[in-house]
Amino acid sequence: MSVIRLQNITKQYDQQLILREVFFRLDQSDRVGLIGKNGAGKTTLLKLILKQEFPDDGTVEIDEGLRIGYFSQFTELTDDVPIDRILESVFIEIQATERALNEVGKQLESPELKPLEMEHALTRQAALLENMDRKAGWTYRHRIDTALSRLGFSDQYRSRPVGALSGGWRNRAALAKLLLESPDVLLLDEPTNFLDLAGLAWLESWLLDFSGGVILVSHDRHFIDQVVNRVVEVENYHLQEYKGNYSEYVRKKQIRFKNLENQFEHEATLLVLESEAIEDRRAARKNPSEHLKRKLANIKKEKPARPVENIVTDIYQGLRVRDNLCLVEHLMKSYDSQVIMADLSFSVHRGDRLAVIGPNGIGKSTLIRLLTEQELPDSGMIKWAGGVEYIFFNQIIEELDSNESVTKYVNFRGMAFNTPRKQVNRFLALLRFTDLDIYRQIKNLSGGERARVALAVCLLSGASVVILDEPTNHLDVTTTQVMEAALAHFPGALIVASHDRFFIDKLANRLLVFEEGGRLRTVAGNWTTWQASADVD
Repeated sequence: MSVIRLQNITKQYDQQLILREVFFRLDQSDRVGLIGKNGAGKTTLLKLILKQEFPDDGTVEIDEGLRIGYFSQFTELTDDVPIDRILESVFIEIQATERALNEVGKQLESPELKPLEMEHALTRQAALLENMDRKAGWTYRHRIDTALSRLGFSDQYRSRPVGALSGGWRNRAALAKLLLESPDVLLLDEPTNFLDLAGLAWLESWLLDFSGGVILVSHDRHFIDQVVNRVVEVENYHLQEYKGNYSEYVRKKQIRFKNLENQFEHEATLLVLESEAIEDRRAARKNPSEHLKRKLANIKKEKPARPVENIVTDIYQGLRVRDNLCLVEHLMKSYDSQVIMADLSFSVHRGDRLAVIGPNGIGKSTLIRLLTEQELPDSGMIKWAGGVEYIFFNQIIEELDSNESVTKYVNFRGMAFNTPRKQVNRFLALLRFTDLDIYRQIKNLSGGERARVALAVCLLSGASVVILDEPTNHLDVTTTQVMEAALAHFPGALIVASHDRFFIDKLANRLLVFEEGGRLRTVAGNWTTWQASADVD
């Protein structure tokens, strides 16, 4: 039975069409993954349901009394009270029932209690106990503790005023509060951006146990794959629905894609690459050791190059990368006597795809800052080989010249080896920049478009190593796919800190796993092979 209904919705802003003749229904236990390119209308759809926006045409129908909870990646608590007290305020009614039970208990202990008064007290106590059972009131403190623990809040952080925490921590606090409120329907707009792997796994489990409806907007394909039972794509102002999870969406869209006309030249190839990655992960889960052998054998085979691969590999013909790129030895770093990393050693070679993983706050971004010379280690050594240059994706985004056009900036800022402009334009076309787009000023681009400009600069810079810190945050799925396709054929080395398991699976061939106490473990393979091996062990 549907609890939310959008009937023939049309919406535009400043004469720019966003949605046209859209129909959508959410059943009371549906878990819908809402996907689409940045700016396609996903957040607009959520705001229409929340009555924060109103359609130009059509109707939005919400069942009377339906409790809707909304989380946005920009939702942050700002109260000057500790997070644990904020979360306890969610259970005011249960706390009132607890106090009433204590009062009745003291009343029943009184030796002066008369029989009729005792009867009334026992009747009231029974009603209060029933109320506690019905609202699962006996476990609310445990639920608060579980949510805070799984979202990474230490005892120290729980006692700090929320307003004194960073934006990422306030964001997680807001998510914890929303989940504990347990509304009838959850609207989640990028809930995973500030979560580590443990937090992601817990949120997946929580949503699978949640009995209400969910509309989820996320760039994390593994998360979508685990959680949803229906994918709705905002595409060309309309909604296209696919039953099943993300893997089913990829398979079914390929079938549908064959029957559509006037699509982007490279979209089919990106879907094939995505489908292959899904099959690769399934094989890795079944037999991780055999999967690695097969993958190595496949590398040695000659395969016909796809158009996407030809464009990328042509760009790199002039790039020469030496075998040994960087050596890290006995690296140590601490802040205020807290050891972040202790005696870290590893090396970087041509063709390495190193994914740095671990819980939030354990040292991943610190390692990135040390490698990019934003900070110095307390002791140890980071030695880049002579003549080897690296480029830091996140820094490039921050330093983009907003007044330059895309083509001018990429060609003059990004080129360190000789590549004809025609090839560069083909490369920009692969990154989904049209002939008109490349002449737009960077200040007029969306966040995802700016990320693609920065990626082009990195890959065309002539640097042997590209370093990225959470590069897929805030990117739509298609932009992430384009990034993966470009990075996959880069002849140098990649070092990336990421919580995006699908992204790690498609690119990584080595993991740098941070563990407690500042230790680092090097693991061959990607996230799925590592997890599959751990399950076998």
